[in-house]
Amino acid sequence: MRISATLLTIIAAIATLTATAATQQPTVGVTPTPNNLTYAEETTSLDITAGLQLYISCDSSDTERLVRAVERTGIATKRVKRPARNGYLNLIIRENSTASDEAYEMTVTEQGVEIVAPTAAGLFYGVQTLEQLNNNGCIAACHISDAPRLKYRGILIDISRHFRTAEFLKRQIDIMAQLKMNRLHLHLTDAAGWRLEIESYPRLTSYAAWRTPATWKEWWYGERAHVNEGDAGAYGGYLTKAEARDLVAYAADRYITIIPEIEMPGHSDEVLAAYPELKCSHQPERQGDLCIGKEATFEMMQSILDEVMEIFPSEYIHIGGDEAGKQEWAKCEDCQRRIKEEGLNGVDELQSYMIHRIEEYLNSHNRQIIGWDEILQGGLAPNATVMSWRGEEGGITAANMGHDVIMSPHGYCYIDAPQDAPCTEPESIGGYLPLERVYSYDPAPKSLDESVRRHIIGVQANLWAEFIPTDEHYEYMLWPRAMAVAEIGWTHPEMKDYASFRERAIAIVDNMLERGYHPFDLKNEKGNRPESLQPISHLAVGKSVTYNAPSRYYAPKYAAAGDATLTDGLRGTWTYADNRWQGFLGRGGVDVTIDMGEVTEIHSVAADFMQICGPGVFMPCRVIISVSTDGVEYTTLTTIDHEVVVDELPSFKSFGWEGVAEARYIRYNAHRSKFSGFLFVDEIVVQ
Repeated sequence: MRISATLLTIIAAIATLTATAATQQPTVGVTPTPNNLTYAEETTSLDITAGLQLYISCDSSDTERLVRAVERTGIATKRVKRPARNGYLNLIIRENSTASDEAYEMTVTEQGVEIVAPTAAGLFYGVQTLEQLNNNGCIAACHISDAPRLKYRGILIDISRHFRTAEFLKRQIDIMAQLKMNRLHLHLTDAAGWRLEIESYPRLTSYAAWRTPATWKEWWYGERAHVNEGDAGAYGGYLTKAEARDLVAYAADRYITIIPEIEMPGHSDEVLAAYPELKCSHQPERQGDLCIGKEATFEMMQSILDEVMEIFPSEYIHIGGDEAGKQEWAKCEDCQRRIKEEGLNGVDELQSYMIHRIEEYLNSHNRQIIGWDEILQGGLAPNATVMSWRGEEGGITAANMGHDVIMSPHGYCYIDAPQDAPCTEPESIGGYLPLERVYSYDPAPKSLDESVRRHIIGVQANLWAEFIPTDEHYEYMLWPRAMAVAEIGWTHPEMKDYASFRERAIAIVDNMLERGYHPFDLKNEKGNRPESLQPISHLAVGKSVTYNAPSRYYAPKYAAAGDATLTDGLRGTWTYADNRWQGFLGRGGVDVTIDMGEVTEIHSVAADFMQICGPGVFMPCRVIISVSTDGVEYTTLTTIDHEVVVDELPSFKSFGWEGVAEARYIRYNAHRSKFSGFLFVDEIVVQ
């Protein structure tokens, strides 16, 4: 959908573009923040209310794109064949020594605007900046020399779990373009639905693109059945080839490249539902991994990729490679034969074998692969680019090996987590990822060696759609957090400022709401868990804690501050992944003893727990608090029984005792419920 008026005009209205004497400073009105901006020595500005004379010097195909880009700004222009002397907007291609093809320079005087860049993409980004500088028909005199920090600035949109139409995607592309983002990663295939027309394998869309019931959660925890297109109650959809080509052209008109993702070898349940002959066995049980031992698997994937490459001109094709279960491969005759014939060492190298073959096939068509960081297992394909999602370690490892890397760690870039107090947010995967934390991310910090940093070419926000059934909900989760990723990818860290960014993001959100989008209303943000904002002072702070049995010890992944966690005075945030909550997975739950150092009069003992059922985090079913003066004989102060039930929204609850007691040793024992999963506790507070 083309937006006829300026999307971000309201941002400029809040900007105070105060002229300074050759002072470099970020402008409040432009997102992402330019990396070098200097205002004129005197307070001057350009009046554009009467329109500008537009001169463009570049290739004809790009000229038409740039004309349309200027039209979308709402600035009235008249095309001219030569640069004018007054009231001009000149867009000029000029080679320079910049390392970035997307760089641009803009000079604004009382006479007009000149934007110079080495490529049309740079001119396009200059136009986006100009749009945002427009303050009710006035543009302050200034000079901007700007270029992106990273060449890949992207968003993943998952249209498999819940289908999104081409029109919905175009709406998001419009916002991406104005934020100078340049990659749209489309997650087209997964267990819940295949979303791209493939003529050579028609059942991928006539069958594997449809399911009942409609929501992913009901389907995933139900029979996981697919149905035929047109069946009663069938939910789903797919992009036809014509729709996909049109979408590619729409994005290209805004200098955005669409990167298609075709998952392999895992996350392929829908493929195997449509073509069960590619399973490792023909048994009816669920299988999600393609059989690598069968040559028909490669014939199918190569045919699919042929059709994908016809539609998507992107240099990169994303082939997934994540979360393959590999269990069937270990007992599959075809896979075991392949392992033996190829001299492979187990199922990890079997996956690597497939990735290598697919890479060679794509390379032969002048394409490159991107895969999730699991493609490191068993050996990395020679020319692969790695998208690091399970943290940054995989990306750093790949960069050390000389591979290009796109950073997308779940702790900062997985924006399917709630962005505000979880109990006030729609159902989601769980956790807590506010705008400020996303904005704080640095994908290529100076602490890394330059040999690693030069291979970190991009950053990407990922929005998975398991718990996002509607378009409105999807936009709510996407914006404004993807705006933060846009600024991370463009603006150098020393130029970033969260207070300024938040003000700009609020203005963008308000404007989007006026235009019928559904972003999170940032100005009404409630913020982090109040208990986490300041350290708490209590009698047990700094006291030693003994974990009473190895089977009840905390999980290494959720160790927080280790043995000091439960008495360090720090309360947890809304998420268990904050290094403050300590997670227990052992059969006995939490069983710890605090040594107060001496017999102490106490009046209360309490600890908070959380429940987020989706990822398997539950409240305790019983809590026993007891005390001792000698560490041998214990007296039970209270036993608290709690009925644990499965619910949808995150919750937090304190389990404690109040009274008067003498104690040197305080034992806190919380039992896991009948539901398998974690117990998370942040602090045992003794008053």
